[in-house]
Amino acid sequence: MKCGQCGSDDTKVIESRDVDASQAVRRRRACIACGYRFTTYERVERPQLVVVKKDGTRQLFNRSKLLAGLYQACEKTPVTSLQLEDLVNSVEQQLYNCGDAEVASGKIGELVMERLPELNEVAYVRFASVYRRFKDIASFEHELSQIRERRATSAAVEV
Repeated sequence: MKCGQCGSDDTKVIESRDVDASQAVRRRRACIACGYRFTTYERVERPQLVVVKKDGTRQLFNRSKLLAGLYQACEKTPVTSLQLEDLVNSVEQQLYNCGDAEVASGKIGELVMERLPELNEVAYVRFASVYRRFKDIASFEHELSQIRERRATSAAVEV
């Protein structure tokens, strides 16, 4: 690994630790030549996922775009950044586990919709309103009734 300060190839690893749910290794390094310390991350290289949009266009999967949409849905809720990172990691892992090079945008939305109610119901409704493109109050009410049913079912299971 080259030093970012002086360009020397002579560096040593000071410390290593797993990060991102053991999906990456963080390494603290020091340059032998100039003493500069820096951090590198090592990740498994995965094939690029291609998202097939509803209109048939294709684009590379962008976890930052998914995370930005979730941040917007979770604005002014108690959902933490760490919880959202975990949700996106879980969705991304499931997409890679499918083994398909292409995935429908609808599948990504459904995977998020399965997990989001556990974090926050308000965020779920916000995300659903954009994802499902509610056109009227009836479709919004239908989504709310499904939330109530899930809540009643989970309460009955706990008793």
